[in-house]
Amino acid sequence: MTTKTAFASLFLALLAGGSAAAQQAPRTSTVQPQDKTQSSPRLNPVAERADRLSNHMVRDLHLNNYQATRLRAINADKVAKMAAIERKNAGNQRLIDQECNGVCKERDQELMAVLSNDQYSSYFGSRSNYYKYDKDYAAQSASILLTNSVQNPAPARANDATITPAADRPNRPAGNLGRNAR
Repeated sequence: MTTKTAFASLFLALLAGGSAAAQQAPRTSTVQPQDKTQSSPRLNPVAERADRLSNHMVRDLHLNNYQATRLRAINADKVAKMAAIERKNAGNQRLIDQECNGVCKERDQELMAVLSNDQYSSYFGSRSNYYKYDKDYAAQSASILLTNSVQNPAPARANDATITPAADRPNRPAGNLGRNAR
């Protein structure tokens, strides 16, 4: 047997053995099933509001992955607190601003441990802009949700059926139960 033939047969044996092992190996799917227990952003405007603010801050402050993850957790907590304050004190803007400033001071303390000195200085200088960005989005999303709920009311029943007045139908005799009896 020549060396070329021996090398070719060895190569083919390796290919056949590798493909057989690949066929026997369990396949793992890269598609993750959707978790039905978690609310979607459409149904949780507070989470979407926090994500939007976090994305804006991550981009502006040039955060690494660790910092971005920590910032997202901090913002999720603080935005949820601010949303609760806004609901509780609806109509009293002075009280809302006062209590939300306390929440922002909490965020400042937590971010001081996460951000570098330069990043924190940049954040502290732009803090009022971030607060305004968040408030504008909250006002806009509340307006959009209200308009959408008025224009597209939720169904009256769980199976997406709505209850409406029945159309006037002429009375048909009981004996007429054919195809057209509906």
